[in-house]
Amino acid sequence: MSGFEARIAELGLELPPVAPPAGAYLPAVISGNLVFTAGQIPLVDGKLIATGKVGEDLTAEEGKIIAQRCVLNAIAAVKSVIGDLDRITKIVKVVGFVASTPDFTAQPTVLNGASEFLEKVFGEAGKHARSAVGVAALPLDAPVEVELIVEFR
Repeated sequence: MSGFEARIAELGLELPPVAPPAGAYLPAVISGNLVFTAGQIPLVDGKLIATGKVGEDLTAEEGKIIAQRCVLNAIAAVKSVIGDLDRITKIVKVVGFVASTPDFTAQPTVLNGASEFLEKVFGEAGKHARSAVGVAALPLDAPVEVELIVEFR
């Protein structure tokens, strides 16, 4: 188990298998020394852990937990193309989408669940740029979707 995977285990989690694509795309692709993940939703064993909109069906705090699951799935997608998480040198960017009500404006709070988790796992290399976007709906009625851009050696 790599050092970064050991940190994930210390947090009481494990990398899941990569979810098969639900369309004509790949879960992650390499370009140069960067990995770009497809958007990852909060699947566990092929099922969503929550559905609906943040601000209506879920709180921002619940959204943070969901965002963490999305980023864990994204890390698994990264591993699927680079083989070993210890090859990661930097989490460059996180893009997060939050299905939310029109009056909900705490998308950054929800995405903190992903960002804080990345920093716990990757330390200084886990600090990144980020976008947090509110949207009307996400695939399968997922409340959060996260994608990563990761640098590796």
